[in-house]
Formats: sequence, structure tokens, C-alpha cells
Amino acid sequence: MADFMGLMKQAAQLQSKMQAMQAELDTIEVEGTAGGGMVTVTLSAKGELKGVKLDDSLMKPSEKEILEDLLVAAHADARRKAEGVLQEKMKAVTGGLPLPPGLGLG
Repeated sequence: MADFMGLMKQAAQLQSKMQAMQAELDTIEVEGTAGGGMVTVTLSAKGELKGVKLDDSLMKPSEKEILEDLLVAAHADARRKAEGVLQEKMKAVTGGLPLPPGLGLG
């Protein structure tokens, strides 16, 4: 019975650490860029879009398709960075233990 109680205590500690990590991820921001810095997208580490910066030279009707493509590329770059931050934070919380995808996230 003592083993079960110890396991429950560890689970409660892990849950507390996960909640703290989730709150921290809301405050961490990453930037993704495309087009040599002509487009910058800012995301939270959880993937929430926080901002977009566009170079003035892209604000022409003839550049619309290029701008759309660069926005997608910058978002993808930022998303990869956000996922990297998330993985590092998860390692810190779980001590490197592998956990099923999506456990307690989102």
C-alpha cells in the first residue's frame, strides 16, 4: 500500500509541474521568419499567434501571392521553434521520461 501512496504522490507532483509548465509556455514567445526577414511571425510556445510583421515592400497588390506564401513559411518556422521549446520544457518536467503525445498539453 505504501508503494501506491508514493506513486500517487509522484503523480500529484507531476501534475503540479505540468500545470506550472503550461502557465510558463503562455509567457514564452518564439519568432519565425521567411523571405530573409521580410515576414516575421510571433507565436507563444503553445502555438498561439501573437503577432505578424511585414516588410513595407510586400504591401503591393502584385506581391499578394508571395506575401501569403511567406506568411505560411514564417508560421511554420515559428511553430517548429515553439515545438522545440515545448520538448525542452517537457524533458525538464518529466526528467526525460517518455510520455504519450498530447499528455496534459493544450
